[in-house]
Amino acid sequence: RSDEKGNNSDSGMTTPDYITLFLYFAGLAMISVVSTRRTTSQSEMFAAGRNSPWWASGLSGFMTMFSANTFVVWGGIAYELGIVAVLINTCYGIAALAVGYFVAGYWNKLGVATPAEFVRLRFGRGGLHFFTWTILLKRILGVGASLYALGILLTAIMDFNLTIAIIIFGAIVVFYTMMGGLWAVLMTDVLQFIVLTVVVFLTAVLMLQSFGGWESFSTAVPETFLSPVAGKYGWFFLLGWTIIHFFIIGAEWAFVQRFISVRNPGAAKKSAYLFGVMYLVTPLFWLLPPLLYRAQVEGANKEQAYMLAADSVLPPGIMGLMVAALFSATASMVSSQLNVFAGVLTNDFYRAVLNPWASERRLVIVGRFFTILLGVLLVIMALLVPKMGGAEKLIVSINSLLVVPLFAPTLWGLFSKRIGIREMVIVALTSFGIGLMLRFGFAVNPLISEGQRFWNFAQFLSENAKNVEVLVGVILPLLMLFGFELFKQGTDAGAANVEQWIKEQDARELGHENHGFDPFPSRMVMWSLFAMGAWMGLLGILGEEGRTVVLSFAAFLVLLGTVIRGIISRILTREQGAKRSNKGNA
Repeated sequence: RSDEKGNNSDSGMTTPDYITLFLYFAGLAMISVVSTRRTTSQSEMFAAGRNSPWWASGLSGFMTMFSANTFVVWGGIAYELGIVAVLINTCYGIAALAVGYFVAGYWNKLGVATPAEFVRLRFGRGGLHFFTWTILLKRILGVGASLYALGILLTAIMDFNLTIAIIIFGAIVVFYTMMGGLWAVLMTDVLQFIVLTVVVFLTAVLMLQSFGGWESFSTAVPETFLSPVAGKYGWFFLLGWTIIHFFIIGAEWAFVQRFISVRNPGAAKKSAYLFGVMYLVTPLFWLLPPLLYRAQVEGANKEQAYMLAADSVLPPGIMGLMVAALFSATASMVSSQLNVFAGVLTNDFYRAVLNPWASERRLVIVGRFFTILLGVLLVIMALLVPKMGGAEKLIVSINSLLVVPLFAPTLWGLFSKRIGIREMVIVALTSFGIGLMLRFGFAVNPLISEGQRFWNFAQFLSENAKNVEVLVGVILPLLMLFGFELFKQGTDAGAANVEQWIKEQDARELGHENHGFDPFPSRMVMWSLFAMGAWMGLLGILGEEGRTVVLSFAAFLVLLGTVIRGIISRILTREQGAKRSNKGNA
């Protein structure tokens, strides 16, 4: 439905699209209401009672990495530069596999209620305050920008005022996160994964169906389009990108929360492995639409390339699923951050400092209050983004410079007994300070840019911005940590606190491995598949465009739901038989 220049001549939402979107939001509300019944304690609200299935945590982590910027930024790079966008995203997969092997199980073994609890044990209250408020500010800025990007994308398709759209979309995410806690986040993430995967694969299949073949594609795109590296995204950048995301997936609280919420260290590892495998095999499929669109339409707006590609092939009703997928991508990120930071403020500040004797009911109420408060801050930040002008790029750069300097000391502290709060602050402030000076000092200083004594240092920084970011934001903090590890003597007091904590947890014999089979998550997936398959089947019967492909997808979803239903029944029957057998033996 796009013209030859990539303009939306006949684009926009139809009545079936709006009905699809309404049903999707109704599904989110239903999941939230059902999850609310399980949220009776702060452990359920912020750690799913440590009873989340590994596959739900893995898929939730996979979805947490998505946002509207995934379609805007990586879709734009795929359209402009080609296959390098796929390589950039597979770096997430490599990083997640490494996290699964080295880190995920250890987080679960700690037995902490929140990742902030470990920071408090390891680095003291000073470290907790330094880390919490720095990361909270960083995430509010980043997630607020993502919520704004979502509003921009959806108002381009829907007849909505941007401010109203941001408020409505933000309120929806805050509502289901507040009511259902981590269970709602996990289950809506699974629903969102299903919606996103189906619509992305459907778009890719329809794009391939309408395409002329490999020869016409290869001749229509630039020569470097199929190169694994292109432009400023070279091998050194890819290495740095992988290292950065090893620390993000291994230490950022939203991901750590997934490792904590499962039953045992083995399940935590499997959740990270699933996350990694998904990012190794899926990027090619969900970046295929803008890759193919480049061969069909040259000179389109690269930031809109993904939506233009989808709009050119998706039949009425299915475009509503694409809008739902866009919402899903950002909603998953927003809800994860809301839940984890509400948990930190509730458990590690309200309970630990203000009210150590608070009841579970009070903690749930306080957790919901903090969820609303943080949600309001996120919406305000999203609304302020257009008023920042050039400051938006400043925020993005500051975020990129903070990742490893903040997360690396925390992850290092899991295994090292030498570094403490002093080393943590030195690494963070030194790396960030040098990066800030290079990025916003030398690079924009007219005296230096015009002087020959610095061999045009500003131009060098500008031309090698990505490599400089890797050197200062990744290599430098790691070298500093190695240095502290080699030369600092003695054991930090925080390491002794963690060792004592682990001994106490072992003595309590938490018994998370003794949980029986919980059919709730699997049933939520089953009913989501049935509902989506039935609706796609109806759209396929009533529509004419792409009918065969849509009906095929609908039949597959119903079949998959039926298989899951059979598996649930067999497991429950086996457990009931085992219980009867045990009673008979007793």
